[in-house]
Amino acid sequence: MTSISNLPATARMMERLEKLALDTDEPGKLTRLYLSTAHRKAVDTVMGWFSEAGLTPSLDAVGNISARFEGKTPGLPALIIASHIDTVRDAGKYDGNLGVLAGLAVVEELRRLGETLPFAIEVIAFGDEEGVRFPITMSGSRAVAGRFNMAALDGADAQGITMRAAMETFGLDTAAIGAIARDPKHVLAYIELHIEQGPVLEAANQPLGVVTAIASIQRFAATIKGEAGHAGTVPMPYRHDALAAAAEMILAVERIANGRKGMVGTVGIIGAQPGAVNVIPGDVNFSLDLRAPNDEDRNAGVAEVLAALEAIAKKRGVTLTLSSGYEDKAALCHPAIQQGLAEAITGLGFEPIALPSGAGHDAMSFEGFCPMGMLFLRCKGGISHNPAESITPEDADIALAAMLAFVRKLDPAKLRG
Repeated sequence: MTSISNLPATARMMERLEKLALDTDEPGKLTRLYLSTAHRKAVDTVMGWFSEAGLTPSLDAVGNISARFEGKTPGLPALIIASHIDTVRDAGKYDGNLGVLAGLAVVEELRRLGETLPFAIEVIAFGDEEGVRFPITMSGSRAVAGRFNMAALDGADAQGITMRAAMETFGLDTAAIGAIARDPKHVLAYIELHIEQGPVLEAANQPLGVVTAIASIQRFAATIKGEAGHAGTVPMPYRHDALAAAAEMILAVERIANGRKGMVGTVGIIGAQPGAVNVIPGDVNFSLDLRAPNDEDRNAGVAEVLAALEAIAKKRGVTLTLSSGYEDKAALCHPAIQQGLAEAITGLGFEPIALPSGAGHDAMSFEGFCPMGMLFLRCKGGISHNPAESITPEDADIALAAMLAFVRKLDPAKLRG
């Protein structure tokens, strides 16, 4: 049995997603970087929709938009429904944007039904999650959770503009960033609707999934020092080819990740020097991204990968230097939120698929701050960070109906303790 609600807010949400995609820094592509001209346009667009819904939106000191829908009595703890409105370069329409507009749609449906809840709802559109422009990710959600690193203000983009300078140009007051942090006593929980960014739901022929945890992540920058030489005069046994060593290392990453359940390993960037057709590469740099569903598995996988890379370097007579960069622990979704979302999905006649998220999300910022959870929506081919991102209006309607059912039945007492 399937049930589709045809909620009035669904068509409006889908139309808004199309309109929001027009706020871009690159004509013909959706590229909306943090604190850019397109971000400013998107802020105005979204704040206008919040106002149309009868809410009073505000823009905080890091560029987040927020608005509050009061509960049965003013001042009750709030359920935060949020996601982000920045994008990667040449992005799809739904990553992040869907979660923001779904939160707004939930409030609009509650207002249409004349309902208030035993808690408030705060809808937030985070300004920065992707971390494309500056060397930090999730700065918007980290600020709300009181975890913003003020040192990040000195980080610069590719043009040498610091985040601090960009914020000031945007009209933000960096001195007020600390005041953004919510008091945990006034936050009931955090939930986020997001496209899956993977193929599991499509393979299961189900529209929605309940996220169990967000993956544990660690990234490294690798540098290999070999010995450059003439491509025609250095015999193969005497070579210290940095690129050949890197190739073997990359295959070792693939082999180890394949052999560990739930682990993934990716080398997404590689560069070789001196970069001539007739010169043996003497220097290579590559990125390394390792993820697993939990910290223990990630740590064990990282140890195995690093040991393998060191062994390859020794065997090939090259020097390997690894520097650790971004690192985040796994974020576990609250059992009561998982259960509530699963019950909402079941109530609509669908099977609730439980699955971890291999991608990072704003929800991670709230791990240990308040109970948090996520709902995944099926996307065509599991494609994301790509103009080919695609969802159906029918699935969007099911997701919105599930979100609405979840908030209407949410018992604050089950989130305590």
